[in-house]
Amino acid sequence: MRPLDYSKTYLLGTNPENEVRFWVESRTRVIDERSGKTEDFLQCASCKSEDTFAKRNLFLEDNYDFLPIFGPEYGLIFRRKAWRNPNYKSCLKTSEMFGGPTRHLQEHARYKNLNTAEDIIRFTHEFYPVVAQTEIRHDDSELRAIIEYPVKTLNIRKSDVAYQIDTGPVSFPNLFVRHERLVDSINLAFVAFNSAHFADFIVEESTPIGNKRETTDTHVYHFSRRISLAASNRLYAGL
Repeated sequence: MRPLDYSKTYLLGTNPENEVRFWVESRTRVIDERSGKTEDFLQCASCKSEDTFAKRNLFLEDNYDFLPIFGPEYGLIFRRKAWRNPNYKSCLKTSEMFGGPTRHLQEHARYKNLNTAEDIIRFTHEFYPVVAQTEIRHDDSELRAIIEYPVKTLNIRKSDVAYQIDTGPVSFPNLFVRHERLVDSINLAFVAFNSAHFADFIVEESTPIGNKRETTDTHVYHFSRRISLAASNRLYAGL
């Protein structure tokens, strides 16, 4: 999968009342090895709920984070409020999301595989854009996914030639369970890794708050569920 140039990758809504442009933050390709079906999910940047084109008071009072994901047939909208709201995650046809978006997916014309930690350190210091691909698979479900994203945070340490990336949110598919629709496997997560062979994820889900979490009845949506998976991680520098 040729890496995207995320500085030039957007979706544009076609509804004439609001031709909104979304910046794409990650691309997740889910492959059903049993059926041969493949779907790409484009996760876009978060914004706040607003009264679009109003004369004043543009942000809604009961405000929430708004994040869309567009698939080939179905998409998702995440609405995260300060409390555990019931419509946190909704699924609808992509054709009904902002009139059905047009896609401008710009691949890097030239890029370099960063095959060693030395390469990662060098290209980090030279301020090249870096894109990661994390490939995961579940043997029992026969589902595989390639999660691609621009690396926003990259830690390096020259003394022992070490690196670590931490980026999100990304579209994280639950490959442990087969769903009738691939879109139903998608959640939001952050990803971190410091080797080519595993990746750690922290997934957003309903989470109790307070110092005594075991007894509280108050929940919010928060990145709290930790998962560590065998993975194949690849890093690319856009040239």
